[in-house]
Amino acid sequence: MTPKKILRRAVPEACPTWGEQLPPILRRLYAARGVTSEDQLSYTLKHLASPMTLRGIDRAVEMLADAIRQQQRVLVLGDFDADGATSTAVAMLGLPMLGLQDIDFRVPSRFADGYGLTPGIIERLKEEGSLPDILITVDNGIAAVDGVRVAKALGIKVVVTDHHLPGAILPDADAIVNPNQEGCPFLSKNAAGVGVMFYVLTALRRHLRDTGQMTEAQQPNLGVLLDLVALGTVADVVPLDHNNRIFVEQGLRRIRQGQARPGILALLEVAGRDHREISATDLGFVVGPRLNAAGRLDDMSVGIACLLADSPDEARRLASELDSLNRERRSIETGMKEQAQELLASLSLDIEGLPWGLALFDPQWHQGVIGILAARIREQTHRPVIAFAPSDDGIEIKGSARSIPGLHIRDVLAVVDARHPGMLRKYGGHAMAAGITMALEDLEPFSKAFDDAIRSTISSGDLDAAITTDGPLSPAELNLDTAALLKRAGPWGQHFPEPLFDGEFEVIRQRIVGENHLKLVLKHLDGGDIIDGIAFNTGASVPDYTRTGARVVYKPDANTFRGRTSLQLLIDYLEPVEAINPG
Repeated sequence: MTPKKILRRAVPEACPTWGEQLPPILRRLYAARGVTSEDQLSYTLKHLASPMTLRGIDRAVEMLADAIRQQQRVLVLGDFDADGATSTAVAMLGLPMLGLQDIDFRVPSRFADGYGLTPGIIERLKEEGSLPDILITVDNGIAAVDGVRVAKALGIKVVVTDHHLPGAILPDADAIVNPNQEGCPFLSKNAAGVGVMFYVLTALRRHLRDTGQMTEAQQPNLGVLLDLVALGTVADVVPLDHNNRIFVEQGLRRIRQGQARPGILALLEVAGRDHREISATDLGFVVGPRLNAAGRLDDMSVGIACLLADSPDEARRLASELDSLNRERRSIETGMKEQAQELLASLSLDIEGLPWGLALFDPQWHQGVIGILAARIREQTHRPVIAFAPSDDGIEIKGSARSIPGLHIRDVLAVVDARHPGMLRKYGGHAMAAGITMALEDLEPFSKAFDDAIRSTISSGDLDAAITTDGPLSPAELNLDTAALLKRAGPWGQHFPEPLFDGEFEVIRQRIVGENHLKLVLKHLDGGDIIDGIAFNTGASVPDYTRTGARVVYKPDANTFRGRTSLQLLIDYLEPVEAINPG
């Protein structure tokens, strides 16, 4: 494991006065995450921010209400990731619930079309004779200046629903709903694309009721879509502010009760997960990757079809197909990571000598997997990474960027673009992830420009790998009750991190299982019971911790084996006791 500095999350010195009925460990954890009132732990729907504060939503719902009244043809243009797939599914299910009859969807091909609403997609719709009256973008569109222009020139009305950061020029859409557009007072700037689309539906329902197009008794329960909203929100790794935690918790409750879409239940089933026991982590690391595999390797329409399936049998068939694609994706990723390791080794530099920003390219890399590859190399090097793959024309390359805490990767690309106009043909994204298209011949100058932009943005100390914990658990707290308490206390996720603890342990035994996972038998140095622990993907070459003991960073978890449930520590990081950095 890459050496890391272990830091401990700060807890306010003054004991909070709220939540006195909560167990002390939860009060400490919540306070460290900025919770200041019990309202922030209430996940009922009445605490959701009002959709009517979203700029542009009035115009959007007026257009959609007209479409319902006139039964116009509506096309939903999605995206090829899990947020885009769930956003598309929410639109495809929700709009008919509100009375729309003529609706279809289209998802760009990652390989043939690229990202978002492009002129090529509109031209293809024209050739097919399938131009809609209204086109709704979900999880994309805020950067589609050219695509919107071509659509409007053909008489198509365009409603953009998106959450990505806007550029200097906005598309000339008939309506734009995006919490991150300038002048939007909506409180939750962290909404995922699927959350924005859900808000459009709730506002449309209100508009239809207020204008007499729908009686109160006719109003559908849009809450049945919250399992999809939860999945897209977690899978897109947006910060789980209070608003997003409401979405996720409400969705998880539906899934646990077996009231989710058959496709979500089927994806959990093929992964061997019991839907009654799932957490937000399962959405992010089990369901999301299987759904994303379709967009990475094939056609996200398969994933959307799985989410839209009404028949459990059809859902299982499609989920099995997605599971196979995910296994193929993992195999491709493994090979690409080995190539990336060789590329890094060829630089003949130790970690301190690496560039501050890594721009890596191989002509054999797969466009659909470069984002995952960039994340893996980022984790290993604690450097911002852009992994590039060739486009179909062999002239352009497409990159997927992953950043480190404290560095806004889209802003870095904006710096490069300002310093070198024309070098970046397209780019966009978030603080932690971005996409980029450029000419292959510009890769070398871009690599230097990328590194220079990072050096002018952060300090060398920001490149030091660190892991932040919630401090130690006492031997008395290391039990199944604590593991269950922490699991129920979520939803945990981005910017509301799952509790992580550290402590010093005697290592009684250790062995490698499954070729590269480290299994340990531990005993806390302050006493208590003997505990199992497992660290995944350590590789076969690890220190002999039985000689030194270990400082372990872990999450308590319940492990059931042969009908017996016991405490197991899921180990994120460990180091010999003699190498401890007190932090």
